[in-house]
Amino acid sequence: MVFPWIMKDLVGAPSDALRTGTEVGAVLSKVDRDITILLGVLALQAFIGFWRVRGFIRSGEAALNDLRKEIFDHLTKLPVSYYHEQRSGTLSNRISADLAIVRETLLTTVPQAARQIVILAIGLSYVFYSSWKLTVMMLCCVPVVVIALAIIGRRVKAHSKAAQDALADASAVVEEVTQSIVEVKAYSNETFESQRYERSLKNYYDVTLQGAKTRAFFLSFIIFVMFGTISSVIWYGSRMLSQGQISQENFTGFILFSIFVGASLAAFPEIMAQISTMNGASERLREVLRQPVERQDGADFPECHGSIAFEGVVFSYPSRPEHEVLRGITFQVQPGQRIALVGASGAGKSTIFSLLQGFHTEMKGQIRLDDMPIESLSLHQMRRHMAIVPQEVALFGGCITENIRYGKPTASQAEIEAAARIANAHDFIETLPQAYETTVGPRGVKLSGGQRQRIAIARAVLADPRILLLDEATSALDAESERLVNEALERLMKNRTALVIAHRLSTVRDADRILVLHLGQIVESGTHDELMALRGTYRMLVETQLT
Repeated sequence: MVFPWIMKDLVGAPSDALRTGTEVGAVLSKVDRDITILLGVLALQAFIGFWRVRGFIRSGEAALNDLRKEIFDHLTKLPVSYYHEQRSGTLSNRISADLAIVRETLLTTVPQAARQIVILAIGLSYVFYSSWKLTVMMLCCVPVVVIALAIIGRRVKAHSKAAQDALADASAVVEEVTQSIVEVKAYSNETFESQRYERSLKNYYDVTLQGAKTRAFFLSFIIFVMFGTISSVIWYGSRMLSQGQISQENFTGFILFSIFVGASLAAFPEIMAQISTMNGASERLREVLRQPVERQDGADFPECHGSIAFEGVVFSYPSRPEHEVLRGITFQVQPGQRIALVGASGAGKSTIFSLLQGFHTEMKGQIRLDDMPIESLSLHQMRRHMAIVPQEVALFGGCITENIRYGKPTASQAEIEAAARIANAHDFIETLPQAYETTVGPRGVKLSGGQRQRIAIARAVLADPRILLLDEATSALDAESERLVNEALERLMKNRTALVIAHRLSTVRDADRILVLHLGQIVESGTHDELMALRGTYRMLVETQLT
């Protein structure tokens, strides 16, 4: 703002001096002094500008890192049921896109807004000092701008939110296709997926175009109003100058400062539009942060003996409250027992595992662990006493060591290799090019099904749980892989409470007790020999498989 101040002296003061007969030497001396001051101020501004940019980026990135961490911590604490309601990839893509908008606003728009506010405050102060009549005339456009900001800002925010939703849907298509690329190619659906992605992009483009039209109209309107007002003010000021109501220096200064004020005001529509866009993005982030997290309190549970009791458990998924998945499930498991759950798909076997791990809490009846209701226990400590080996093993994209160590983050390399030996995984790991440092690829795609299962078993061995949950752990394996995995499972289940879901009934013959589920109810319970003697559902399932 020193620049227009000096310029009005360089232009206006000589004109006034020549009109009043001031000596040329005095005028030139003042001009030299003004130029020296201007160069000094510009140097100071360059120095301050460096630290301003550095400071804003430093504080902005620090704030963004705090926000990213807060959101990630919140996501890890959300219940599993929340993720079941989200489309694959939509949540992560939406959050990354929203954070990108917040970053752009914090690092670019906010510093620009601060700069324009300072220019506007100083500029308005000077023009009011130069001529209050011209200033009042110029400020008449401000109410029009404020009203336009209020009306258009809401529309910009709505368009921004819709655009981010559309972009998240398009990004979700990319993630789904890349994760399921084998299925896409197997069914020759490359063209179909390309068209699906094109439709998503077109939807995003259409929504973005609507927002662009709104912002463009707003910007054009403000430019017309602002510079039309300035032109009118200059016209009126010229009449005042010709009538001697304002000096040449003050009028020159008024024009120069008005240009800065006008440019500053003209920048605010774009600033406010970007802030409105950020409001839309941050509202979506707040929607995630407002989601209730899992229960964080509960009694300490440092030791677990492994007894389990289901007492009249009735459960329905929140998305289908009218359909009872479990209907009055009651059974007990003593420490060290091996219990098998069998039944047709949809009978409720996997739901029992989910409830035991505390993934769902909306149920009737009660589940006890070591004679204590699980809702009174710390979820974190309770789950530390359990380990699951699922049918579809989810490996992370790192190396084998990292995947096994997930069961115990503090484990040494010797402990990892010992766990791998117990899981019958050490021999095949050693044959890989980089042994334990071999990268497994996304979700473990570089390993076979049996190899992934043995990695998961090694992870469970390292976790050393009191309660082991096996969900169809060998159903998709060939005979040799199944033999190796079963040997590893036998070692893993020794002296532990184990709940086993199995479709291959030959794998549950040695269970201490077999629970037969049908439509969410336990219809039979007993050993293999007892259930075969009943000639009921279990025997029918066995004979069907043998046939």
